[in-house]
Amino acid sequence: MKLSKLEPKKVFEYFEQICEIPHGSYNTDKTADYIVKFAREHQLEYSRDSHNNIVIKKQASHGHNSGNTVIIQGHLDMVCAKDTDVVIDFENQGLDINCNEKYVFANGTTLGGDDGIAVAMALAVLDSNSISHPNLECVFTTDEEVGMLGANAMDMSELKGRYMLNIDSENEGEFTVSCAGGETLVTEFSIENSNKTYSNSVNIAINGLLGGHSGVEIDKGRANAIILMGEILSEVKNAADIELVEIKGGQKDNAIAFECYADINTNDVNTVLKAIDICKEKICSRYSNVEKTMNISANVNCAKPSTKYNIIDFLSNVTNGVKSMSKEIPGLVQTSSNLGVIRKDKDKTVAIFSIRSSVETEKDNLHNEIKELAQFYGAKTYSFGKYPAWEFRNNSELQRLCKQIYKKQYNSEAKISAIHAGLECGIFSSKIKNLDCISFGPDILNIHTSDEKLDISSVQRVYAFLIELLSQI
Repeated sequence: MKLSKLEPKKVFEYFEQICEIPHGSYNTDKTADYIVKFAREHQLEYSRDSHNNIVIKKQASHGHNSGNTVIIQGHLDMVCAKDTDVVIDFENQGLDINCNEKYVFANGTTLGGDDGIAVAMALAVLDSNSISHPNLECVFTTDEEVGMLGANAMDMSELKGRYMLNIDSENEGEFTVSCAGGETLVTEFSIENSNKTYSNSVNIAINGLLGGHSGVEIDKGRANAIILMGEILSEVKNAADIELVEIKGGQKDNAIAFECYADINTNDVNTVLKAIDICKEKICSRYSNVEKTMNISANVNCAKPSTKYNIIDFLSNVTNGVKSMSKEIPGLVQTSSNLGVIRKDKDKTVAIFSIRSSVETEKDNLHNEIKELAQFYGAKTYSFGKYPAWEFRNNSELQRLCKQIYKKQYNSEAKISAIHAGLECGIFSSKIKNLDCISFGPDILNIHTSDEKLDISSVQRVYAFLIELLSQI
């Protein structure tokens, strides 16, 4: 065992055993088997559903008579990513982990500290007969990394806990108390062939942008390549007679598009190129302090079959980026939209948005705004992947207790924060009335990359914090 000398011993023992089992998203059967085996060996009550969500229950320790039940929650799946020269079958092979004096890491792959360390801490608590704790419900969900599918599908009606400790944050000393809800909105524009003839086609390329996570970086002033392309196409359309051949850009609805490409037909190449240059100068000046490697280029080719539809007008008018900021939590984005993908799909062009808000009514209003604009320009719309917001809770007993214990342990003030992205706390809070949640965890660097590192000393401190918190609830 490579981590056998690390403390807390049981935490790292269970973490290493989890790393030995393949457990990428959609591939959690073996990890769930491992958790069930643990419960049986420790003679603990458990349940497992068809999505591999597992609940293990343990009675309060002797002398702990608060009568409360606490949920400790984490997810079983991890993001599987690797260096290009690493050979691994994530479906059937465990991770090649190692450690140095400061970090635990995997050689050439993601480590899965998100969220294997939560599972390991929960198992260590369940394993111990010396930790003082209230009644426990340790909940292990699945497929969190691909849309929180396990938590969404889980029947939580039998859970008794009204406090929940979600160990799925990556910054020690930062306690998350609210997150955005969201959904994916799809707009479909039918493609009609044009009867017009043109002499030339102009290919426009926008690339080299920073991109980023639409929940984390949406307020950083980064450019969205699809929106910029809409701006350029609108400028060109006002200057010359053009028709669109194709537009494509972005990779995921929840990622800020860092590239976009479009082909347009025209008989007036010089006017089109001049309009592109004028627009390019405006855009580059606007983003000069943020997008250092942005590139906008245009190339002339022979004309291609063109189409006629109103997507250019839609792109130049649709809301994108930050819609509103929180009035309760300074610096927190409250509502936003991100046009993350645009592509041709058979006889239609599809534009896909990620809509987020920590206020459900604002999310619904933004959904309706984009939907109505798309329908005005002749598009069809539908949405999927809805997840609820976890709204900030005033007078939270759990927040008060966490801040008190943190101040005593660290001799400094804890940071209370909210994120403009989704956490499973939102789903649990929507299904369990009056649930008091908090999310925390040890320092994990570069999650979801092959350079992921789990800070050993941070694990020690956060586990000590967890033990003290359980003793005082």
